[in-house]
Amino acid sequence: MTGWHAPDDLVTRYADGSLPEADAWSLETHLENCGPCAVRVSHAARAGAAGVMLAQVRGAVLNAVREPAPATARTPAPATTQVPVSASAPAVPRGARAVGGRLARIAWAAGPALRGAWSAAVVLVAVGAVALAYGGGSASARPFLLAVAPIVPVAGVALSYGRHADPLHEIVAASPSGGLRLLLMRTSAVLAVSLPLLTAAGLLLPPSGSRLPAAPAAATWLLPGLALTLASLVLSGYVGCRNATAVVGGGWLLALAAPALSATGSGLTARLTQQLSLYFTGASLQGGWAAAAALCALLLAARRSAYDRLETM
Repeated sequence: MTGWHAPDDLVTRYADGSLPEADAWSLETHLENCGPCAVRVSHAARAGAAGVMLAQVRGAVLNAVREPAPATARTPAPATTQVPVSASAPAVPRGARAVGGRLARIAWAAGPALRGAWSAAVVLVAVGAVALAYGGGSASARPFLLAVAPIVPVAGVALSYGRHADPLHEIVAASPSGGLRLLLMRTSAVLAVSLPLLTAAGLLLPPSGSRLPAAPAAATWLLPGLALTLASLVLSGYVGCRNATAVVGGGWLLALAAPALSATGSGLTARLTQQLSLYFTGASLQGGWAAAAALCALLLAARRSAYDRLETM
């Protein structure tokens, strides 16, 4: 607890929902460690428009608890089947329950992508590339992985945020913890899964071989993938999350496929490898991707208020 306490106008605006998102987060952090301010916020909420509804809900709950449960006829079980609880199942330690509950909350906050088929698809891409290289003897495994890897986190963002992905999206996004904060948290979870897994798979892949041009290194896709993901977040503020990720992901695939398919004179794998080198290889190209990622991050910070009610209507 500190010597500072929230002013009355701040408490009132928080209770009626008119406090800006950043100030609401700051006040919620303060309330976790300040009992007097938490009591004042509780009183303000009860005195506001929601107070009547809260009182009705509280009264209904108390009435339901006080009423005796209806008696039901039950057939007594034989004495031989009555086993003490402690003997039938071992007690779960309180610490284990707390850890399990915390992990469940983290998994839920991480978003639908990590709980759905997207995580399995990422594993399938990584394992499939390694199996294609070693089991099938294919030289196209590394170009294929590098071509798909930058848009894998973009697809994860599309499956993590929005009405189409989360049945509770409107409720969660309208809360003080929603908006850009929730979008960035779920994007971070997607990146935390896809970046190390796909990079490790790229490191395990063998070289392209003497008949093909050298493919870019396994980690050269990281900055492009980060820049494309941030670009999809910026565009989401204008056209929505699903449309933005479709535009960014489709644009990347088109930028790779169109030159590789239109060129002639060598195999498709060689042309794709050459195209990837044009996008990934070289300090200047990597610096450009880093600058693009930084610019997108600045745009996100500048337009953070546009995400407060993103896809809530």
